Amino acid sequence: MKVLANDGISKSGIQALEKGGFEVITTKVAQEQVANYINANNISVVLVRSATKVRKDIIDACPGLKIIGRGGVGMDNIDVEYARSKGVHVINTPASSSESVAELVFAHLFTGVRFLHDSNRNMPLEGDTNFDGLKKAYANGIELRGKTLGIIGFGRIGQAVAKMALGLGMKVIAADKYVDKAEVKVDFYNGQFINVEFETEPLEDVIKHSDFITLHVPAQDGYVIGKAEFELMKDGVGIVNCARGGVIDEVALVEALDNNKVLFAGLDVFENEPTPEIQILMHTKISLTPHIGAATLEAQDRIGTELAEQIISLLKSEKV
Repeated sequence: MKVLANDGISKSGIQALEKGGFEVITTKVAQEQVANYINANNISVVLVRSATKVRKDIIDACPGLKIIGRGGVGMDNIDVEYARSKGVHVINTPASSSESVAELVFAHLFTGVRFLHDSNRNMPLEGDTNFDGLKKAYANGIELRGKTLGIIGFGRIGQAVAKMALGLGMKVIAADKYVDKAEVKVDFYNGQFINVEFETEPLEDVIKHSDFITLHVPAQDGYVIGKAEFELMKDGVGIVNCARGGVIDEVALVEALDNNKVLFAGLDVFENEPTPEIQILMHTKISLTPHIGAATLEAQDRIGTELAEQIISLLKSEKV
């Protein structure tokens, strides 16, 4: 059987699949050519991340396709229910990238509270001529410790963020339509651990009471954070989105940044990917990354091997 890993796969994933008897193809096929390539090369399994979309047209055009795998959590680039209705297995790796995304959230939080995003732009330009001026400009940093972090979406990634926040000495509150209670285990390097129980709160309360807010929700119709939500927030709040573009109203965000309601934003995802709005890209109060939440070597290793294990298991148990 042939596997097309169109958005790439880790070396460990390739090795695991090859050991399981699969031929792995890592050629990057343009979106409009995916269906033709699958059929011409007798592909049985297609693996994607966030770039390649597997919609109804591809599913209908490729009767030989047996498994669609998404390396990561969200599957909004795949017509999941339609594929399953056609007998195609759809798999993902929900646990593999949680820690990586959580660490990026804190990269943006630390960047925002110490102005690193702006400092790194201006030090190369003015560091040798205006050192004291820049020192004064960036001298009003704040600490995360002791502050309240509001987590919107308290699934695996939200809980991974909570662990790190607890380790920093932050107070954590969370909102989630589908999670009422959760027990988060915080592991330490020496084998010790603590369990912390959380009860989620109404979204409005989390928005009102948080010093910093991070979103971990799937793509959906409408904004989770828009103009009305920004008005409810504390003055000087920081906000991070490493979830999905389109859950924050970027026009309202820019307005909130410009009127100092929001101190800073950290964005890994955008309403218009892969061409974010120039007002977002150039804003001095926004820390920016190009949708790399799960893009660590460790996460990609876990994703590759987890996908391989699922594919091999399906083959053995159901004789796909």
